[in-house]
Formats: sequence, C-alpha cells, structure tokens
Amino acid sequence: MIRYALNCDRGHVFESWFQNWAAYDKQAKRALVTCPVCGSAKVEKAVMAPNVAPHTAHDAAGPQSPSPAPAPPLGAPALNPAPMPPIPPKNPVAMVSAAERELRQKLKELRDHVTKNANYVGASFPEEARKIHYGETERRSIYGEASLDEAKELHEEGIEFHPLPILPDDQN
Repeated sequence: MIRYALNCDRGHVFESWFQNWAAYDKQAKRALVTCPVCGSAKVEKAVMAPNVAPHTAHDAAGPQSPSPAPAPPLGAPALNPAPMPPIPPKNPVAMVSAAERELRQKLKELRDHVTKNANYVGASFPEEARKIHYGETERRSIYGEASLDEAKELHEEGIEFHPLPILPDDQN
C-alpha cells in the first residue's frame, strides 16, 4: 500500500491510500479520485517527503521508544497538533447478478472478436474510417483511437462507428 498526499484544483489538501502507484494512475485517469471536501476530480499528487526513520548507532540495540516532543518555553502557548485530514469517501462497489456477469462476458467477447478480426489503424482511425466511408479504399473492419472531437466529426459526417467497451481488470 502507498499513501499519497493529494490536492484538488480548488486548493484542498487530503491523503489517500492506493494498492500501488499504478492503481492511483488508473483511478485518476478514470476520474475516480475525488476531493472529499468539494468532490472535484481534478486531483494531483502533492509533494511528499518519504517517511524514513533516521539511522543511528542505537538501531542495532533494538526498538526504542520515541522521545517526547520538547515542551514550549515558559509563558508560551502550547502548540496544538495538526488536525487530522478528512477521511476520503469510499469508492462505489456492487455485487453483480448472473445476468450482469453474462453481459460483461458478452462485451468482452465483442471486444476480443473486433481486435482479432479487424485491422488496427491506431491514431489514423478517423482518416481510415473516412476513406472507407467515401469509397477511397476497400471496405474492411478497422479499430483504433479517436479523440472526442474526431468522433463527433465522424458522427456528423454520417460515418458509422462504435466505441469498443472498456472493461475493468478481470480480477475485479
């Protein structure tokens, strides 16, 4: 597990735990990491110092009890400890029925069928889709990537295409 200090675009600072760095990146890309104060999904990792204990000659002797914080000078007000950060909200989860598992399997089969039986054209998808639609090249099944704006343009031109389903990891 790894703990990240995070901050949102509105300046709120909070912490959250993730299984590993890849889990954070994956959740952040899908806008699943949100600020517990305002709900913003525009979240970035804050600079954090690693939590490393100093190495001393006494380390070999075994664990030691932490030394108490020094008392404030006489007449000075006592320092209050920093407030605890708010507890981050829990992520939504669900138990799925047999029908939902079957639908998920069919979506996976559709994606596998397309990726095995169509030509991958990568970022050239909009250009290749237009060539096929307007008869400039042979008709064939293709798949690749398109931005939201490119997809809107293809739709406005009457070019038929469908997004490939993106499924969570198989272990979820």
